[in-house]
Amino acid sequence: MPGTNTAADADAVIRTIEVTDDEIVARLSDGRTIAVPLAWSWRLSDASPDERQNFRLIAAGQGVHWPDVDEDISLQGMLHGTPAHPPAR
Repeated sequence: MPGTNTAADADAVIRTIEVTDDEIVARLSDGRTIAVPLAWSWRLSDASPDERQNFRLIAAGQGVHWPDVDEDISLQGMLHGTPAHPPAR
């Protein structure tokens, strides 16, 4: 529907990230808070608490990068519910 604003096409960006024992929580510039299960990121699930806290916002707040575990999560992935799958072994 033209002119409809949805979560997927809003201009919001990530302002802050918090990684708990169970969730990745993003606070957005438009006031929303979204959370996804930590289990959606096998790299972060396997990471130490210190590694989980070492992150930086990327792409002007469109994503987050964790250098210690080489993980990137996009805002769109969080909004659309796209978990990261571990590589086939």
